[in-house]
Amino acid sequence: MKKEINRITLEILQGDIIDQQDMDTIVNAANARLLPGGGVAGAIHQAAGPELAKESEPLGPIEPGEAVITRAHKLPNKHVIHCLGPVYGRDKPEDKLLANCYRNALKLAEDNGIESIAFPSISTGAFGFPVEEAAEIAIRTITENLPELKSVKKIRMVLYSRSDKIIYENTLQEFF
Repeated sequence: MKKEINRITLEILQGDIIDQQDMDTIVNAANARLLPGGGVAGAIHQAAGPELAKESEPLGPIEPGEAVITRAHKLPNKHVIHCLGPVYGRDKPEDKLLANCYRNALKLAEDNGIESIAFPSISTGAFGFPVEEAAEIAIRTITENLPELKSVKKIRMVLYSRSDKIIYENTLQEFF
């Protein structure tokens, strides 16, 4: 699914975040210390090689909602933006912290002249955030920040499962 909003393409697709060769930047659903782990972070670090951990580790620890940027190393992208999403039920207020992940990632993309950025569904795996609620926060935060974007021309949500993709598509349709 694709929508053109304020000359920016917002798209939702099912796939793997590490297979976004046409995107300048991918977003890592990172852990606080920015080290390899499980899930999205583990896959990104494995694909990028050990140089990613060497570059990112000194930038941590980060707090929920914060984001930092590194090079992408062996990935086909130019950059990786690492965001620490909130743990649902523990990090409060989780809705604002999750929104900050998207907001801060978009700000870093804009500050670094990035034209395209791909997000996973942050915090919905091991951090336990309900997908429906996370989709609403992600889509709302992204669309609220579109008027401030000058260099970013394409934003992609990459959902690993078909069911998550459908939830994000339905949420985007509700907004537009």
